[in-house]
Amino acid sequence: MIEIGPGPGGLTRALLLEGAQNLYAIEKDDRTRDILAEINEASGGRLHVIEGDALEVDIPNLGEEPRRIVANLPFNVATPLLISWLKNAHAFKQMTLMFQKEVAERIVATEHDKNYSRLAVLANWRCDTRLEFTLPARAFTPPPKVESAVVSLRPLKEPRYPCTIDTLETVTAAAFNQRRKMLRRSLKLLNIDVEALLTEARIDPTIRAENVSLEEFCTLARIYEKMKKA
Repeated sequence: MIEIGPGPGGLTRALLLEGAQNLYAIEKDDRTRDILAEINEASGGRLHVIEGDALEVDIPNLGEEPRRIVANLPFNVATPLLISWLKNAHAFKQMTLMFQKEVAERIVATEHDKNYSRLAVLANWRCDTRLEFTLPARAFTPPPKVESAVVSLRPLKEPRYPCTIDTLETVTAAAFNQRRKMLRRSLKLLNIDVEALLTEARIDPTIRAENVSLEEFCTLARIYEKMKKA
């Protein structure tokens, strides 16, 4: 198991009490060093504390498979961390992650939903996702200004549709950057013949990103990659 940002160790203790045999806890704040050292000593060798920035640690290669991430993610790095893990989804059996509620809703949304987003496309292309439950601000001390929610992501053996995640990320970033505009306008950021792209993908150029299915985004990514190489 891998935990990001254990802080004073509340979740860390719970994971150990539930039987975690090989728990890696990554923490960059050295103010928690002493309390984590106490938990480490009491764990009987089951806890491994890594002092460092989770964005810089080679998490997909920590320990041995199967790897599970269980973490209350720091809000300011939650999205880049998730995207980096999706790019290495084969390394993980499951991710159980707490996000700001609105981010969690964007991850599990499907097309035609106002919360549908780039994160939804990337996450559901590579994983089965589910919003497990929400938590009010009062569940934390000190209470944040927002609600939180837990999302589970179970990586698939293979992506749902063929394409590369880097290209899919590029296409969805352009599409959702101007989500209220029609695709033929928002995709101009790709610097290619957008009309030709949409015609080959058989997608109506007047629809908006929130109405494009996951499969259609993957089709766009494949054609865009082909056009860039031409």
